Order: sequence, then structure tokens, then C-alpha cells
Amino acid sequence: MRDYCNGRAGFDRVLMAVAATFLTVSTTAAFAQADPVRSTADLAIDAAIPRPEPANVPPPTAADFKPDTTASVPDASRITEKAVETKPAETATAPVGDTRKEDTAVAPAAATATPAGEPAKEAVKAASNVAPADQPVADRLRDMLGVKSSKYFDRKGERAAVEKFYTARDYAPVWTQGGALGAAAKGVVARLKDAAADGLNAADYPVPDFAAATSPDALADAELKLTASVLDYARHAQSGRMHWSQVSADILYPEHPTDPAEVLVNVTTAKDASAALEGYNPPQKLYRELRAKLAELRGQGDGPVIQIADGPPLKYVPARKKQPEVLMDDPRVPQLRAKLGITENADDTRYDAKVAEAVRKFQDGADLKATGVLDDRTVKAINSPKRDRAIDTVIVNMERWRWLPRQLGAPAIGNAYVILNIPDYTLKVMQNGGQVWTTRVVTGKPGTHATPLLTETMKFITVNPTWNVPPSIIYNEYLPALQQDPTVLSRMGLKLERARDGSIHISQPPGEANALGRVRFNFPNKFLVYQHDTPDKHLFAKEERAFSHGCMRVQNPDQYAATLLNITLPNERYTPERIRGMYGRSEIDIKFPTPIPVNITYQTAFVDDGGKLQLRKDVYGRDAAMLSILRNAKGKDLESVVAHSQPSYGRPSRASLPSNVAYAGDYNSGPSFFERLFGGPQTPPPPARGQRPRRVIPR
Repeated sequence: MRDYCNGRAGFDRVLMAVAATFLTVSTTAAFAQADPVRSTADLAIDAAIPRPEPANVPPPTAADFKPDTTASVPDASRITEKAVETKPAETATAPVGDTRKEDTAVAPAAATATPAGEPAKEAVKAASNVAPADQPVADRLRDMLGVKSSKYFDRKGERAAVEKFYTARDYAPVWTQGGALGAAAKGVVARLKDAAADGLNAADYPVPDFAAATSPDALADAELKLTASVLDYARHAQSGRMHWSQVSADILYPEHPTDPAEVLVNVTTAKDASAALEGYNPPQKLYRELRAKLAELRGQGDGPVIQIADGPPLKYVPARKKQPEVLMDDPRVPQLRAKLGITENADDTRYDAKVAEAVRKFQDGADLKATGVLDDRTVKAINSPKRDRAIDTVIVNMERWRWLPRQLGAPAIGNAYVILNIPDYTLKVMQNGGQVWTTRVVTGKPGTHATPLLTETMKFITVNPTWNVPPSIIYNEYLPALQQDPTVLSRMGLKLERARDGSIHISQPPGEANALGRVRFNFPNKFLVYQHDTPDKHLFAKEERAFSHGCMRVQNPDQYAATLLNITLPNERYTPERIRGMYGRSEIDIKFPTPIPVNITYQTAFVDDGGKLQLRKDVYGRDAAMLSILRNAKGKDLESVVAHSQPSYGRPSRASLPSNVAYAGDYNSGPSFFERLFGGPQTPPPPARGQRPRRVIPR
């Protein structure tokens, strides 16, 4: 009985404490109600019975419950004092270890909760990011991007990126503040105006006249036009003004398009917006060297493009016996000095002997009469650098560098890579930023046998390869020859096999006279070309070496193989002698643990190790095709112009072969059949006695 009474008294005390807490926290809310004043017991009952939140029902009253008449009710003032002293950890309703707040702690929130069925009040809007002076422009930008964005950005991805970018800014202009150009805008404008320094055309990136934009409409229009020019410049600088597929079908490089959202954030948040935008140009050393040579050819150093104004002819008359020298004075002379690379007395306005000599040299190189007189024809030639073939060549080569991967090498092996330059007929192995080894190569004939431009990875080499004759050679050369002489293949050491379905497979077993020589370098690609040795060593003595069916023949394959293996397998210590010791009749595959990137390029202009600009013959007409696109695309989007001056690369495929001829080889290479048959005495290989099993050296 004693325990029961003590327990009941404890419950009453808890009940009174809860009621006191409710009274203390909710006094203001309670008095705001229209209900009559209730007793402390009623309030205690109300507080003890949990209510669903938020429920649109009236709170429970004393009439809903039968109160316990045996409980004593202490004075309300004491209840309040007790409730204040009560700690959450001492509350009986909170289980041990429960980290949730007790009901009394959330009572104020419950009092202010929005009842069900009533619309929630709109959240208070965050402070605007737009300065008051820029709000009218922001309003116009919101309208323009809503309905007129396609006027400025014709690419869907760019429109979405721009709209998201400006939305995040509450449409605040990024290039102007209070109608004045900011630092980022000034840097961007300077870079766009100097686009010619990177072989681009500044006219493709128009800069709006912000000074003339005095209204919100005009400022918003100029804002979006400059943003469009920034995105165009970044895209052209990184990926090229034309896509490589517009030039020829035998070009395949990895795509690396710009992300317009990244461009906007990068340029607008950089400390130097001009440098950030310029950074979308190729980072390779060979590109930067061409850029410097372009500036030299134009005679302008690293400065902006200089245009010489029209004016009267200028000439220099040297001193004679009784006549002093004649120095004509003209305000154009300082620009002429800068244009022709004369750094001495750069601000001198006199047309002196040094200026006249520089003009004479320019005239001589531009196929003009070398008089040293600055006449109208000379001014026009100086202002028209596209007339200069060397400048044209440098510009298209800079454009081709934009197609190549930003990272040429494999970081895991010291950024090592192979780069083969078709017009120069050379192959180089690069590592850690320097040349490791180089050799001469033979490349494909112009036309349908042109060596393709590509980037792939070399995964293994094959010593003593079998030549599986590709279907294009079988169909175009071997089958017609067999009709005239059924013994011709056996006399050349070639093996013909016919499958049950009628398909034909022609191969040449390993050996000294094999068309692929002793070593094949494998980088699988869609054009079925690779690099290999050759028995026709005499071709390497020629200056122009475009003789193959598309593959690349290497002059010193044993040294090449040893160089590559020492990069990817440095602990194996391969030497050319060790490679030659593997020569025999069995195929041996040596796999690379880390593939080595192979970049097949077309550099008709490059800077040699001595810093001199080298120009090569446009053997495949690639330069001509690209210049045709550039010259015929005035006022057009270069990316939508298709080049017609260069025939498409049409290597025969399985689909184009007759039904009785099937592809059974794995690559396309080797000399011309008629070259091998009639091009000179050849040492026939020993008769095939059955090929030994292929050996594989796993790594």
C-alpha cells in the first residue's frame, strides 16, 4: 500500500511538472485563445496527452477524460518552480540512451507549426547578388536568355550552360559593373583581339562596343555577345576551327571538346582572364615553338597584329659626294619597324637605311621587286600575311596540333610516346620531355595508300612476324596476277589457303625476305596499319620516302624495339643484339606492361633542335585541303564546311570485297605485289615447311 501511494504521488508530481512547463512556455499562446480559463488539472491533462502534429483538430479538454479525484494538486507557483529545476535527463518519459529531445523541448515549435490544410508561407528570399546599378541589365539578361538565347548561342549545350551560369548569378552581368568593363572583361577582350598570334582569326570572335552600350538593352546584348566570343575562342583554341573529319577520312584522333560551363567558370574566376583563355591552346612545346615562329614570320614578336596604313611611297636615298642622305619622316615608320622586327630605335619615325634594307629583304621573299621602297604593293603584301606560304603552312600545322591529345605520353613511364611525322619521314621516341631515339621511315603513297593520321597505343611487338596479306592487296593485285600465272605466289614464298566457304587467305611465313621484315610493332587501329621492318632497305636512302601501302617501315627495327622495351621493361635490359638473337622461324610476341602512345602526325612545318623553322612538301595535300576550308568559309561556321579538295580515304573493306573473298588477315601492310614481283631481283625465301607454334613472352 505504501509503494502504491508513493508511486501515485510520484506520478502526480510528474504530471504537475509537465503542466507547469506547458504553462511557462505557452502562456502567451494560451491567453490568445478564446477558450475560458481552465484549471491547473485540466492543463496538466492536456499536456500529458500527446497530440498529433500538425493536426487541424481542437486540443483535448478535461471533459474528454475522467480526472483522478484522489490526487492532490499542489500550488501552481510551486509547480512552476519545480519545472524550472527539472533537467531533461531526469524526465521519466525519456528512455536511457535516447538522444531525442523530450516533448517539452519541442512545445514552442509545435505552437508555431503550420496547421494541415493551410498553405505554407513562402520562404523569405535570399538577398540578391545583383548590385542595384546592375539590376536593369540583369532583368534584360533574364528576358534575353529566356526567349532569345539561340540568337547568341546556336549550340544546345552552350545555351544550357550559359543559362545555368547566369541563373546562379541572379543574372548579374559578369563583364561589366555599373556599365563599366571589369578586369576580367579587359583581359578577355585583349586575348580575343590578339587571336591571330595563335593562328586564329580575330574576326571569328567579335568584341562588342561596350562604350556605345548606354542602355540596359545594349549592355545585356554586349554581355551575351562577349560570352559567345569567349566560348567560340575556347572551343577553337582547344579542338580546332575545323574538325579533322572535314579534311580527310583517314584521320582519327581522340575527341577533347571544351565544356562550356567549365570555360565560363574558369575564365571569369581566374586572376588573369586573358591567360586563362589563352590556356585552351595546345600546351605542347612543339606548338609553342610554331607560335613563336609565326610571330617572327610576321615580324611582330609577341605583340598584337600590326597593320600598316596606306600613305605616300617611302624611300631612302643614301649620301653621295655632294649630297647628304635623304631621310623621309612618316608616322607609319615605328609600326613598320615593329612589323619587320627592327628593335633598334623603335620609335624613330625616319625611314632610314635599316628600315629600307628590311623592306628590301621582305620584298625579295614576297616575290616583289626588291627596291627598298615602301610602295602600295609592299604595304598590301605586309598587311596580307596569308599570301606568304610559310605563314600559311605554320597556321595549318598549328591547327593540326589542336587535334592531337593534350597529353601525348604515358605518365606511368615518364610521359613516353612515339611521334611519327609523315612529311619528314622520321620517327622519334620521346621520354621525360626529350628525344630518346630517332630513325628514318617509309610511309604510304599519296592517294588511297596514304598513311592515316591517328593516336593509338602500342601494346606489343612481334619478332619474326607472319605477313597476312590484307584483302585489298589480294583483291586488287594477287588474284589478277594468279589468273595470268598460277605459280607466281609460290615463287614469292607466299602461301594460299582456301576455306570451305570459298574465302581466300594468303600469307607469307617468317623469314629474311618476309614483307614485314623481322619485327612488327603493333598498335591496333581501325585503319589496319602498323610499323614494321622491311627487306627493301635501299628505300631509306631516298629523301622522299612515300612508297608503302599505308604502313610505316622502320629503318632500324632492332634498335627501335630495344628502345621501347627498355622504357616499358627497364629491368630486362634489352639490346639490339638481344633482339637480333631472337630472329628465326617462330613468331615471338613481347607484350608491354604499360602501352606506349603512338602519334602519327603530319607536320609540314616544325622547329628543329637548332631552333630553325623547317618546311616540308605537302605530300598528301593536307595543307591545301585545310587552306581551302579556311579561305572558303568566310562568314560561315567552319565546323559545318566540308572539304572537297581532298579525296576521301577509301581503303577497301570486307563489305566491298566479292562474296568469294573474305578477310583473313589482321593488318594491312607490305610492298606492292608488282613491286615485289617486277621491281628488281629478290631473294626468294626457303620453301615453307610448316610454321612452328608461336611463342609468347608474357609480361
